[in-house]
Amino acid sequence: MRIGLLGTGPWAGMVYGPVLASHEGLDFTGVWGRRPEAAKELADRHGTHAYDDVDALLADVDAVAVALPPDVQAELAVRAARAGRHLLLDKPVATTAAGARAVAAAAEEAGVASVVFFTTRYLTETADWISARKETGGWFTGHARWLGSVFAEDGDSPFATPWRRQKGALWDVGPHALSVLLPVLGDVRRVSAAVPGPRDTVHLVLEHTGGASSTVTLSLTAPPAASGSALELYGDDGVVRLPEPTGSAADALSRAAGELLAAARDGRAHPCDAAFGLRVTEILADAEALLARSAGEPR
Repeated sequence: MRIGLLGTGPWAGMVYGPVLASHEGLDFTGVWGRRPEAAKELADRHGTHAYDDVDALLADVDAVAVALPPDVQAELAVRAARAGRHLLLDKPVATTAAGARAVAAAAEEAGVASVVFFTTRYLTETADWISARKETGGWFTGHARWLGSVFAEDGDSPFATPWRRQKGALWDVGPHALSVLLPVLGDVRRVSAAVPGPRDTVHLVLEHTGGASSTVTLSLTAPPAASGSALELYGDDGVVRLPEPTGSAADALSRAAGELLAAARDGRAHPCDAAFGLRVTEILADAEALLARSAGEPR
């Protein structure tokens, strides 16, 4: 599969570029970015071509991988789908339900495969754990905690990007938590509470369609010593915890790319396709509206 990369930021340079260049099922055809000099540097690093025009790249590939801010991603993903290109998207698909809905609709109308890269979901231990927990069932509540230190006072992260600063933990790490909770506990029927904590920290209470509930704590401003993720489920089998992953983000992306290849070949919808990405976006948008209401802001 000929694949192009849209984006030249830290995530593109550290993860997407190396994985696309080394994946045996992919022909890394080229890079397009909003900064042409960065696109050239990244393309040169991996022996591929830098494109000044995104439509020229789309004309030369079968699929695109997108490593751009979510609302930039949404616009270009619609464009790529309408050109008949398969989609390897990053989370969140967009930061508005309308933006994510446009992506899902374009992918469906064009009949292209789509996979959304929720990093945690594609790690082997997590994928196996989710499958086992779905089969077991009997869960009545769960708690997820995703605490990052991207914007900690003494932090210096390459991921302290403008869109993360604007949208915060809800939109950056919230998708990770939902990508694990939803397949086990079911879709979210209602976001019953969304409460702000220190800085960008958010606490959510979710009601799931199967009758279970869950709570989620998210932050990008936790002290570095307190950062990390954890997820626990409580049910008939007692308490079970999401295992500590041993793989890397590159391992996860390589698996996601392989699953895009399979979805494109078989024509079957992927569990984490653009439609699932839309549902995650809708839940986060509901939570954002509740937070705005609690802060006295207009919806």
